[in-house]
Amino acid sequence: MPELPEVETYRRFIEEVAVGQTITGLDVRDKHVLAVPEEELRAALVGRTITGTSRLGKNCFVELDSGRLLVLHFGMTGDIGAFRDAPDAPRFTRVAWQLADSGLNLAFIDPRKFGRIRLADSAEAYQKAKKLGPDALQITAAELHQKLSRRKVFVKPLLLDQSLTAGLGNWIVDEVLFQAKIHPERLGNSLTDKETTALHAAIQLVLKTAIQHEANYRHFPKSFLIHAREWDESATPGTDAHEHCPRHPRTRIEKFYVGGRATYICPKCQPAPPATA
Repeated sequence: MPELPEVETYRRFIEEVAVGQTITGLDVRDKHVLAVPEEELRAALVGRTITGTSRLGKNCFVELDSGRLLVLHFGMTGDIGAFRDAPDAPRFTRVAWQLADSGLNLAFIDPRKFGRIRLADSAEAYQKAKKLGPDALQITAAELHQKLSRRKVFVKPLLLDQSLTAGLGNWIVDEVLFQAKIHPERLGNSLTDKETTALHAAIQLVLKTAIQHEANYRHFPKSFLIHAREWDESATPGTDAHEHCPRHPRTRIEKFYVGGRATYICPKCQPAPPATA
């Protein structure tokens, strides 16, 4: 699923390819991905110039000279691309926008069609309507502590809650908790100021590292848990270093489920919270 780092990569691509371009046409190949009537979308886009881009969590905003926003949410398998001639359109292109000056077409690609295309009057209005928290790259340590300290809920599902902070997905939260040395079943209100500060620093580290490497985990530092997460589970146990903690080579990574989500931890780095009566 495209997470914040992937969406930031898509935003930068649109920024480079499309800003300053006027939309001259709209090709809707599959209405399933539209969350707005096609004619309304066409009227809002055709003839308008793209003036900029922005992002909130996993949502990419394409800014128009009308003041409105084209909102792209990529669902589980969405992507963005560009092509010149119709036969060269990427497979699973669902919607394409023709750009006047470059002759390019911007393609919204989505094999499983869980992505959605919307319109919004402003980023603030969209954030309020969707009940999204602050972007995960923008939330402060103080805000994070305030939000967590109110909740007697496991920290992992809290961090996945887009109303708390927008943009953190499953593998990112596992990585953040590993880097901060916090067990995913710690209660939010049990975290100290020091732990929340470490958690905030880990969010910044993981997201900025992922964006730097365009979300290609193979290029992430060896100190990241993601290599164990992506380890081929069909391999014979005990034969691959990726199944062990990068800090503790003799400690195997454990997998279990928290809130129904697959979760990976190092039991030595992330000790379990004491059992409660």
